[in-house]
Amino acid sequence: MLLIKSQRDMLLSPLLSVSGIVEKRHTLPILSNVLLEKEEDRLTFLATDIEIQITTIMNGAIGENDGAMTVSAKKLQDILRLLPENSEVSLSFDEKRLLIRTEKSRFSLQTLPASDFPRMVISGDNSKKITVTQKQFRHLLGQTQFAMAAQDVRYYLNGLLLLIDGKYLRAVATDGHRLAYASIVLDIEDESDLPHQEFILPRKTVLELSRQLDDSDELLYIELASNQIHFQFKQINLVSKLIDGKFPDYERVIPALLKNTIVLNRTELYQSMIRAAILTNEKFRGIRLLLSNGILKIVAANTEQEEAQEEIEVEFNGDSLDVGFNVGYLLDVLNNTTAEMIEWGFNDANSSSLITIPGNDHFKYVVMPMRI
Repeated sequence: MLLIKSQRDMLLSPLLSVSGIVEKRHTLPILSNVLLEKEEDRLTFLATDIEIQITTIMNGAIGENDGAMTVSAKKLQDILRLLPENSEVSLSFDEKRLLIRTEKSRFSLQTLPASDFPRMVISGDNSKKITVTQKQFRHLLGQTQFAMAAQDVRYYLNGLLLLIDGKYLRAVATDGHRLAYASIVLDIEDESDLPHQEFILPRKTVLELSRQLDDSDELLYIELASNQIHFQFKQINLVSKLIDGKFPDYERVIPALLKNTIVLNRTELYQSMIRAAILTNEKFRGIRLLLSNGILKIVAANTEQEEAQEEIEVEFNGDSLDVGFNVGYLLDVLNNTTAEMIEWGFNDANSSSLITIPGNDHFKYVVMPMRI
């Protein structure tokens, strides 16, 4: 039963859009598969890991029959990727097998029934809708996602907090040692249409969105339900469960008053730190910042008695400061902002410091000191 004939790239592109969330090892074998549904001239690709579901559609699918089955996402992707670029590919369904043919190649893949595929139940109750550009939301994620925890027992830290607060959409991530905050202004006429709302996106959802979104002004439609969030952009529909938990009060973490503030060229600081980081202890990655009149010294040492020292001229004439930080936390923020200059505020060696962008209230980064 012939389902479709198409160019290789026409099939590979939507498959790559959904297969990023497919787990290689799963307790349910069918979750390693992608669901293919052919109906008239539409071929739908659907993948899920139970927590996230991604759907995309290929229009103009030329084929004689309709049908649905699930097949290994990795095997199908690997086959299509390695076929010649301009080859014409036909997909046929025959006795529980998907047959893939080109002029000179033949493949037969085992399938599992489409009826057994565990689709997510889409919630539509009391949903709220907002619209931003893909570029705006991608930038919002890029400024914060690096501060998410990875496998913290405090499960609510393994994700990113999104807040709708008046005309602002705010994003916050923390792993308990540092915190990243960013916000964008929503294009809405009446703020009362969007009451204050908080929700936590799972880490995997955040990373998948960062991979899929374009740096363009094309629109991203976001729809919020009680326990789900829907993202629609390009031909992609992504549905994700939300983390049920109470995120820390980020406003209490951000220092309100700072005794000392310096302004630095971001690129110069980044290059100095990445050089000093070469000689840090591999396990703790600690560096010392020595701030005195007109000079910021960056000092690193390791167990082999090796040492690195970098100096940067700064406008500063306050009390001297000697404070330690995990250099990885500092490199993360410097590598994930494009600002030319950054502002760095300190209180003392035992208090958290604050990195901001001069003249920009939409970004804040808090990092705790460490003993060295």
